[in-house]
Amino acid sequence: MRDETAEDENWGQQFDRLPETPEDRVVEGRPSRQEVVDWWEERFGLDPETFDHYTFWEKGAGKIWAFPAEMVDPIQVEGLGMRILRTRQRHWKPSTNAVQRFCRDATKNVIELSPGEAKAFVAGHDQQLDWWEGDWGYLVAAHELAGEREPLGVGLYLHGELRSTVPKGRQEDLKKLD
Repeated sequence: MRDETAEDENWGQQFDRLPETPEDRVVEGRPSRQEVVDWWEERFGLDPETFDHYTFWEKGAGKIWAFPAEMVDPIQVEGLGMRILRTRQRHWKPSTNAVQRFCRDATKNVIELSPGEAKAFVAGHDQQLDWWEGDWGYLVAAHELAGEREPLGVGLYLHGELRSTVPKGRQEDLKKLD
């Protein structure tokens, strides 16, 4: 049984609200709200105000969730809002849901795919794309649909190859690009 007074450790069975700033951090390794918002701004050029109405929570080691409301802290529930980010690893990884929800207005690290490249990406195929001249690492893979740039998901770009990270269960749902 967990000691309910142990506020300085991560416990994977409950959601704990992220501290506002690194100075407010109590649990070692837990990112702050400020660090999460700064990461989205630095990596994808998102306006920090995008997240003004969201609270951020950690459940498990580095699984960060966004919720558009206030809740008691901590809270023991299965899910709360949307998982948006994995931290506590060398490179933070955004979730497919977060990229699709928040990155329509991303200004950095967005790789715009042709129709054929987009179909391959959402089908889960890795592909050589030597034409990309931006950063390596996790990118927003996007494609134009109905005259608008639409984020399809998260791609990992390394050594001229774009690796699709679209979850297998979502690949069939996203194949309808025609």
